[in-house]
Amino acid sequence: MAPRARPHHPTSEEEEAYLAGYDPRRFDPVAVTVDVVSLTIRNGHLSVLLVQRGGHPFQGAWALPGGFVGPDEDTDRAAARELAEETGVTFVAGHLEQLRTYSDPQRDPRMRVMSVAYVGFGPDVAEPEAGSDAASARWWAVADLEGPDAPALAFDHDQIVADGVERARAKIEYTSLAASFVEEPFTLAELRRVYEAVWGVELHVGNFRRKVLSTPGFVTVAEADGPGGRARRTGGRPATLYRRGGATVLHPAMLRPGTAPDD
Repeated sequence: MAPRARPHHPTSEEEEAYLAGYDPRRFDPVAVTVDVVSLTIRNGHLSVLLVQRGGHPFQGAWALPGGFVGPDEDTDRAAARELAEETGVTFVAGHLEQLRTYSDPQRDPRMRVMSVAYVGFGPDVAEPEAGSDAASARWWAVADLEGPDAPALAFDHDQIVADGVERARAKIEYTSLAASFVEEPFTLAELRRVYEAVWGVELHVGNFRRKVLSTPGFVTVAEADGPGGRARRTGGRPATLYRRGGATVLHPAMLRPGTAPDD
């Protein structure tokens, strides 16, 4: 994608003189970084991609992939670049969006650093390969990052991970994003397991099927385009296969247990 052109802004002689004499050292230096919360379903568990830091600060600690934004790139490009450089993972078939900005003055021991965090969702992604300044990279089950045996994450990445997970849990309620976690074509059972893994609950099979099939544009029946046609045999009767529908926003929403009237 070509860089976005800056809007033309004609300058007056007065403004040109002001800019020529402007001293950016009047303000304390501030750096900008990006951090990426990459989420997928692995072995039935919601998992996040972490790297082990190869250098200081927090050398040896686990952290989110990320780094400083280059002088000639925006945060979107920096997030995609850092993720690929440190882990070899890209979200070509997935979804990557901005989460929020973290700006606590003490979040980085080096200097004032503000981080723009991103969250990515995708189907079972390949094993990462550590690169750049990452000593190691691996997927962690989100549940394993809680409790007394959980590793201490660098910087404020425990909060960023928690915010990214909550974004995923909320987003699959009202959008079709859950279907991005499964490879097409998929069964309703596979889609249900996505909701169960992300929400951490067990769902009623019949209620889930009814809600999915009654939501316009959520899924469509897959055409007979391969061996076995449009059904996958799972030991009993063949299971119907589905593809993602055209809807991006779900009406009605797939509410989490405890919020829906019939749950």
